[in-house]
Amino acid sequence: MSTYFPGAGEIARKWYVVDADGQILGRLAARVARILTGKENAAYTPFLDTGDHVVVINAEKIRVTGLKSEQKMYHRYTGYPGGLRSEQLRKRSARRPEAVVEGAILGMLPKTKLGRAMASKLKVYRGDKHPHAAQKPQALKLT
Repeated sequence: MSTYFPGAGEIARKWYVVDADGQILGRLAARVARILTGKENAAYTPFLDTGDHVVVINAEKIRVTGLKSEQKMYHRYTGYPGGLRSEQLRKRSARRPEAVVEGAILGMLPKTKLGRAMASKLKVYRGDKHPHAAQKPQALKLT
């Protein structure tokens, strides 16, 4: 008896829309990362990309618990001496809320070629409008 592996043409990808309005950032990111990796799929295989597409809307209405909005810092380095730039979560979410949600989700994916393929199936938008209506995405209610 041999183990079944789905072929490239056999993987049926679904499209989901997740409304981030009032959702807690980490819990939303963990659930979306599971969908992107394919762990919610019956044909899950660790070394294949069997995940579905996810569209996250209302990224600016995400919530965080505790004092994270003031204490969590995002750092980047410009490459020059003394070039460390830091920004609070509160300021970054006011400026670029899509980047906050996308960064939280991508941080939970593998850091490999397979993880980059999974990340390409994630779309995050600030408002409730998205250009993926032609794919007929299903609304996914997170509990």
